[in-house]
Amino acid sequence: MSTLSNILFMTIRLSTPIVLAALACSITKKAGLLNMGAEALMLMAALIGVLVSAWTQSLIIGLVAGLASSILITLIICYVSFDLKCDLNLTNISMNNAVIGGTVFIMYLVTGQKSVTAGILNSKTMPTVNIPIIKDIPFIGEVISGHNVMTYIAIVMIVAVWFLLYKTVLGLRIRCVGENPMAAESVGISSKKIWYISYALSGLVAGMGGVFLSMGYLSWFARDMMGGRGFMAMAAMNIANGEPVGSAVNALLFGLAQAFGTFIQRFNINADLILAFPYMFAVLLISVLTFIRQRQEKQHRLNMIKAREQKV
Repeated sequence: MSTLSNILFMTIRLSTPIVLAALACSITKKAGLLNMGAEALMLMAALIGVLVSAWTQSLIIGLVAGLASSILITLIICYVSFDLKCDLNLTNISMNNAVIGGTVFIMYLVTGQKSVTAGILNSKTMPTVNIPIIKDIPFIGEVISGHNVMTYIAIVMIVAVWFLLYKTVLGLRIRCVGENPMAAESVGISSKKIWYISYALSGLVAGMGGVFLSMGYLSWFARDMMGGRGFMAMAAMNIANGEPVGSAVNALLFGLAQAFGTFIQRFNINADLILAFPYMFAVLLISVLTFIRQRQEKQHRLNMIKAREQKV
């Protein structure tokens, strides 16, 4: 495998959880909500998936349990925010902190360890897929084939989330509530119901990213193993203004930054700098795109002013 194909293969692999979490954030963004709890959703799904698959020795039951736990977290967030009227962002931040500590506590109760479940729990893992015909194509096969099945599901989810938001009645209602909740209420659409549904769907998609990390990318759970991927996903989504395809593309760029950081380890560069590289790239990308967006908005305002002057 050449250096380039290796980097691209790593990019797709490392991007998988970020893509899924970014899509999850896109769903709530279109409903007018900022999902700052993606980190918690992924982390809980990762732990529960490992525990249940180890206890039942069933991959399917483990996956379902992991996704269900992520959805349960979203329902708690919704109840606290929309029924008890607590601030949504503060609730999400609190949930992130609670789950980071809570997963360690649960892991300690079950395994007696506070770091990893490796060597203690024999959890199931999702298989890799070698695509027929494509796997034999030079370079392309090296990049595209041989990924975990969840990576290919993530690609399908890009299309599925786009279709949900733009080609279904539910997607139309989500976008209507996101644009103007009071107007949606006036035509009989319950904003709170849509918020619950969008958050639950967000939990389902983000949970996929969590179980991929603990049952695909790795075969065990480690404390705080998300490593900020949920926040990377939120940044990717915000840069694309909630558009699912754009969010996924930005997530791929963050995955590329991670892959490049892994690649340059061989040059004896400081390890702390390598760990910081994806986040520095995220800040740079956000800064550049924000500058471009501001220039475009400024030019649009100037064009509007010129149009008014010509009419006068």
